[in-house]
Amino acid sequence: MPTASRILVVQVAGLGFDTAAKLPQEELQFAPVKTVFPALTCPFQASFRTAAPPATHGMIANGLYGRDLRKVMFWEQSSGLVQGERIWDQYRQMDKRVGMLFWQQSLGETVDVVLSPAPIHLHSGGMVQDCYCQPAWLYGKLKKQIGRPFKLRHYWGPLASAKAGDWIADATCRVLTDERLALDLCFTYLPTLDYAFQRHGPDAVKSQAASACLTSQLARLLQAAENAGWDLLVVGDYAIGPAADGGAIFPNRLLAKEGLLETRNVKGKRYPDLHASRAFAMVDHEIAHVYASDVDAATRAETLFAAVPGVADVLTTARHDEFGVAHANTGELILIGEPGCWFAYPWWTDRRDAPDYATHIDIHNKPGFDPCELSWSWWPPGVSLDTKRVKGTHGRTGPGRDVSWASTMPMPFDEQPTTVTDVAACLRRILEGA
Repeated sequence: MPTASRILVVQVAGLGFDTAAKLPQEELQFAPVKTVFPALTCPFQASFRTAAPPATHGMIANGLYGRDLRKVMFWEQSSGLVQGERIWDQYRQMDKRVGMLFWQQSLGETVDVVLSPAPIHLHSGGMVQDCYCQPAWLYGKLKKQIGRPFKLRHYWGPLASAKAGDWIADATCRVLTDERLALDLCFTYLPTLDYAFQRHGPDAVKSQAASACLTSQLARLLQAAENAGWDLLVVGDYAIGPAADGGAIFPNRLLAKEGLLETRNVKGKRYPDLHASRAFAMVDHEIAHVYASDVDAATRAETLFAAVPGVADVLTTARHDEFGVAHANTGELILIGEPGCWFAYPWWTDRRDAPDYATHIDIHNKPGFDPCELSWSWWPPGVSLDTKRVKGTHGRTGPGRDVSWASTMPMPFDEQPTTVTDVAACLRRILEGA
């Protein structure tokens, strides 16, 4: 078992094996591996840091439904949401230092360095763009070194672009060599492919520019790691597939029509009433968790969705263990879309009934992930409500959805890795042998 040198782990959003095979990156020899189900950011990151499935760590999507609160919470950042031991726990007991940059659920994590977007929303409207960091001086120093702050509009929304990945890559290069931080293991994140692939589709000409930007970012990280004596481990989280024209499925509309989802009228707008509803769908790309208040509601919803075109499978609780998602956070049903089909959160059909947040970037209040936030609606002004503008999606696993990994250091597997958790478990063994 080799001992650990200093190791940089780079998670690349949307780095499917088919995509990685096209990157002109000679230093990294990418290999295919199966990802975790569901193939989404938060489940992947939680699985990698614990080397365990969602059934163990509880991150079953990018959002969670608080059954006691009857409230959907997307993109919450507390590390306490991820249950289980971390792959670096024993490593840190050896007085090794660990950093985590731009990973979800990193606030309060058992690491020595944290950097994550953390804007302050103002009551008067607008927000103060800022990053949470430990130690407290880190973000201020990086802004000065890089020459510009991190801009949240480049990280998500209609203006999201490779500029976010450029800033993160520049910050990571500086963190690796900062003597005050003195890290031995660092996790970072590159979202560059994600925006273009969702907007244009993974095979679109415009997406090739994003691949070129990613190649440049990886080259900078490789060079910085080599100069500073670090090894590099690159891993993809999910493979983005093309979204079909008209591929959006609206499970909450169907539940409302069935009388299972209730809404309340507030100044002419329809908002979901999850206290009165018997079932609703928390959507997330190609999967959706359906939460039901009773057995009859779950049975009715199962029958309903089994007949919906574009729904490939309806997983009842009896099948959750088979997919590694048997956890209290999981919905009574999980819907999986056919390739090209994805789930949209709207429950209304008349645009005039749309809640206020529908035309805004509001990742915390919407009871589901909304990829339409990547596009503008020019009139009326705001983010788009047109689901046909979404050209790429992810979440399902299976043929054609393998992700990619590569390393500059030997990875002593007991046998050929088949899943990303195999890669994480191998990294843990290397760290424990340090």
